[in-house]
Order: sequence, then C-alpha cells, then structure tokens
Amino acid sequence: MQETRAPAGGDPSSENNKAAPASAKAIVFILITVVIDVTGLGIIIPVLPRLIGEVSGGSMADAAVIGGWLMFAYAFMQFLSAPLLGNLSDRLGRRPVLLVGLACLGIDYTIMALAQTLGWLFAGRILAGMAAATFVTAFAYVADVSAPEKRAANFGLVGMSFGVGFVIGPALGGLLGALDTRAPFVVASLLCFANVAFGLFVLPESLRPESRRRFDWRRANPVGSVLRYWKVKPILMLIAAFALLELALHVYPAIWAYFTPAVYGWSTTEVGLSLALFGILLAFAEGVVLRFALARFGEHKVVIGSTALAIVTFLLFAFVTSGAWAYGVMVLASLSGLGSNAMKGLAANAVDESEQGEVQGAIMSAKAAVFFVAPPILTGLFSAFSGGVAWLPVFPGAPFLLAALIGALVFVPYFAARRRGIRDSAGADGMLR
Repeated sequence: MQETRAPAGGDPSSENNKAAPASAKAIVFILITVVIDVTGLGIIIPVLPRLIGEVSGGSMADAAVIGGWLMFAYAFMQFLSAPLLGNLSDRLGRRPVLLVGLACLGIDYTIMALAQTLGWLFAGRILAGMAAATFVTAFAYVADVSAPEKRAANFGLVGMSFGVGFVIGPALGGLLGALDTRAPFVVASLLCFANVAFGLFVLPESLRPESRRRFDWRRANPVGSVLRYWKVKPILMLIAAFALLELALHVYPAIWAYFTPAVYGWSTTEVGLSLALFGILLAFAEGVVLRFALARFGEHKVVIGSTALAIVTFLLFAFVTSGAWAYGVMVLASLSGLGSNAMKGLAANAVDESEQGEVQGAIMSAKAAVFFVAPPILTGLFSAFSGGVAWLPVFPGAPFLLAALIGALVFVPYFAARRRGIRDSAGADGMLR
C-alpha cells in the first residue's frame, strides 16, 4: 500500500469528493439513534443488579461479579463487531446497517425483559454489543454528509447526543425500575423499534453506489482493520493516540462509583446526580464548545489543548479531597475529551469516501478494546491503593495519576501522525490512501 497525497478536501469540482446531500431529518435520526443507544445502555444500570439477583438467586456480591462479566461480553462483542459493521456499511450502504443494528438492539432489550436465566442475560448482552457497534456506521454516515472542515464539529453533535442519553438513561431507569424491574427494558425496546419505524421513512442512504467497495473478510475484523493501516502510518499513529486518550478518560466510568464514596463520602444518590450533571456538561461541551473551538482553533489545537486539560484534570482529581471542589473539576473534565472527536475528524479527512466505515470501525474497535481492558486495571489499582495491599500507602487517587501518565503518552503517536502528513481540514496537504 502506497501513501499518496491530494489536496485536503479534494478537488471541489470532483464528484467523488462532494458530501452526499442529507436532509435535516436524516441528521436528526442519526442523533436520535445515538441518544437511544446510550439511553438504552444507561437505563439498565440502576436495575441490572436486581435483575441479575432475580434470575440467579444470588447475593448482591455475586450479582456484581456476574454484572462485570456481562459488561465484558458486551464490550468484547462490540470490539469484534465494529470493523465488521463498518466494512459492511462501506459495501451495502449506511442505511441498512443502521436500521438492522437498531432493530437488533430492540430485540436485545426484549430478551432482557423476558429473561428467566443467566443464559438469556448473556445472550442479550452479546447481541447488544454487536448492535451497539452501529456507532461506527453513525459516524461514517455523518462523515458522508459533512464537508471535511465540518466533520469533527458534527462528530461533536454525536458526542452531545451521547451526553444527552447518559443523562436520560440512568434517570429513566431509576424511575421505571421503582415500578418494576423489567419495565426499563420494555421501554428501551419500544424506543428502539419506534426509531426503526421512523428511520424507514426519513433516513436516506448517504453512500453513493459508485463510492462503495468490495467486502473483504481480511479487513472486517479487529486485527485486519489495524493491519489495513499498518503501512499507512499516519492513520495508525492517529488510532494509537485516540486509543491512549480513551484509555486515560476511561478512569471516570471505571472508578467513579467507588472513588467518590471513598474520598468524598458521597451516597448512591449523590453519585447518580454527579453522573447526570456530568452528562449535561458533556452534551454542552460536545455540541456547543467543540464547534466553536474547531472554528476558532482547528483540530490540531483542540487535540493539544483538550489533552493537556485532561492531564491537569486527572492530577486535580488525584489530590482534591473536597466534594464541593470536585464539581468544579468536573467542568474541566467535560472539556477534556474534545480531542477524541477532533481526531476522528482528522482520520475521516485522511481517507476517501469509500473507506469512512472502515476507518471509523478501526477507531471504534480501539475504543471497545479499551472498554474491556481498562476496568480491571483501573479498579485493581484503586483497590490496591485503598487498603487492598497492606504494604502500599492509602492513596485512592492512584488511578488518576496513571491516567495522567497515559494522557501524556498521547502526544507521542499524535505528533508522529502530524509529522507523517495528518493535517487540519482547513490546511491539510494530503489525503492518505
């Protein structure tokens, strides 16, 4: 595979470089799809321990262990499926992959609502992990219909939808779970099927037939998706930088529910409220701040600035012992992930239209790998420095120090990608193939 360069957005007169037309309804559908995906994921958090207890008959401690393996099954299937669905969408188009994936997610929630055994729960989570990989196709769809200079900002709208779903899901799950353990899953299922029906009428195809490519199994798996870019070093380095940033940022979902009660003395309710607030801050940062920052500074400065801010935020959380101050640090934390979407935009602009699904699949596989690798590392470190290992000092903030170190490492592959040709959409000097 040989690297070649072409003007940043391509030749404006070239038909192959024009963004596919899209109605406002289609963009709204994509954003609603992400909200529903994340809402469905969050809606089960408050009631999943009770549901596991109902079908297993074990204690809460047993439910926690089973819940961890359910999360692993979900993340591992997403890791395997992301490049597959990305490549399928490059061959068949975005529309069918999105609609079928959303329908499968509805089936998953139906299975969970009817589950009578642990086998049913695992089957549902495996199916959900496969279906949730439609995030890949959603990002590819947005890349199809966005001009190169707008891609990172529009990816931010998808990130905003993630934040909205993260606010709605746990709150709705808590309210419905008070009525019945199965009710949240029924509602999540109905939301998915309603969105499928909506999409059948309003979602146009974004990938033109002439831009589609042959499906290749060698490229439609996590290893193949990385090997595909092994010789395209700028993309490979960008994916590595993205994965490191996601690994560092995963410290929040991995240990927040354990760290805040231990350090700030927060109750379960306070932990839930803090997560809801963070979801609101995240939605604002991704949907409003990112768009302004990209227009004002460009992708490169957003990556540098937000990654540096992430490092500072990790260090603050490692040492701040006041819950009141923690809320202030959360505001900074909501801005520290903007670099992820900026890097997705840089990657999308570095490949042609027929590879948008594949490159987003490779990125999502990296994120899914982090999702099932990070929790045992970070929670294990938290446990070790919270009295779990007698000879270690008690320092619950240790995972945040590790996250700060990992955040600093992001700059190594990122600057390697810049040296090898990755440029901002407004001033790129080459499309890499």
